[in-house]
Amino acid sequence: MLQRNILHNGAALLGTLMLAGCANHLPQRSEHEERFERRLLDHSLQIDAGEPRLLELPQRRVRIHEQKAFEVTEFEVTRRYDRYTPYQPWRELYEVPLGAVAVVAGVGANVLNVVMFGRLPDSMTKDWISYGVAGLNPAMNVESNGRAEQNLAKIEEVQKDRRTEYSSLPWAERPVLIKAGKETHELTTDRQGVLRLNLLDSPFADHDISTVGTLALSVEDPQDNTRADASLLVSRDLRGKLREAHALIYDDLEDDEVSQWVHRVKRLSDLGLEEEASELEQSLIELTRNDPELQQEFLKALMKDAGRLAADPGED
Repeated sequence: MLQRNILHNGAALLGTLMLAGCANHLPQRSEHEERFERRLLDHSLQIDAGEPRLLELPQRRVRIHEQKAFEVTEFEVTRRYDRYTPYQPWRELYEVPLGAVAVVAGVGANVLNVVMFGRLPDSMTKDWISYGVAGLNPAMNVESNGRAEQNLAKIEEVQKDRRTEYSSLPWAERPVLIKAGKETHELTTDRQGVLRLNLLDSPFADHDISTVGTLALSVEDPQDNTRADASLLVSRDLRGKLREAHALIYDDLEDDEVSQWVHRVKRLSDLGLEEEASELEQSLIELTRNDPELQQEFLKALMKDAGRLAADPGED
C-alpha cells in the first residue's frame, strides 16, 4: 500500500512538472544609456527698460530676459535583464526527437574532435550536446532567442559628471503688466522678448495719459512666482505733447484738406515726434494711392510747405 502511494505521488509530481515546465534561462542582457538630472539653482527675470529712464519720446523698446542656473548631474545607467525561453509543452513533439539526434551528433563530434586534436568549434562539440539535453528534457524547451522573454533584474547608476549650466532666454510672447496711474494694462512681448511701448498707441491712447508721470512695469513667472519690476518716468514736456499729438494722429483724416494733412505732419515733426510724423506721412500716401492726382498734390504740398521729400513706397 505504501509503495503504491509513493508511485502515485511520484507520477503526479512528474505530470505537474511536465505541464508547468521550466524556463530555459538565456545569457543576461544589458542596456546602457546616459541620464541627466537638472536641478534649478537660481531663477531671475531682468527688465532692460533702456536709457535714459526719463521718457522724452512716446516710444521705447523694453527688452526682457529670463535667466536660470541649473545643477546638471550626469549618470551612466545600466539595466540588466534576465532572459529566458518560456515553456510550451507542444514543442516537445519535435524537440525530443531533434534532441536525440543532436546528442548523438554531439557525441560523435567530440570523438572526432579528439582525433583532430581539438580543432572542431565549440558549436559542434558543446552546443549540440547542450541543445540535445534540453530537447530530451520533457520539462524544458531548448533555447530560442526568437521566443525569448525578459524581466528587469537590476538597475545600476554611476555618476559621471556634475556641473552648473546657465541659460538666458528672451521673455518671448509673455505678458507684461504696465501700471499707468490708476490703470493697469497687459501687453505681450514679441518672439525676441521685446515690448514695443508706445504711449500714442492702444491701450494708452484710450486713456488720458498726459497726467501720468510714472509707468511701472512688472513681469512674473506663475510657476515659481519669480518677479521683476522696473519703472519709466514720463517727462513733463512729453506729457504736454501727448494730448495734441493724439489729436493730430487719430482725428478723422478723410474730411481734411491737403493743407491740413501737411499741417498735421509738420506739427508732429515740430513737436519732436519725427517717428510719428513719418508714420502719419506714409499713412496719408497709402490713403491716396488710388487717387494719383490727390497723392501728387499732397507730395508737392509736403515739399513746399513742410520741406519734406516723400514718395509712395509701393512704386517701383
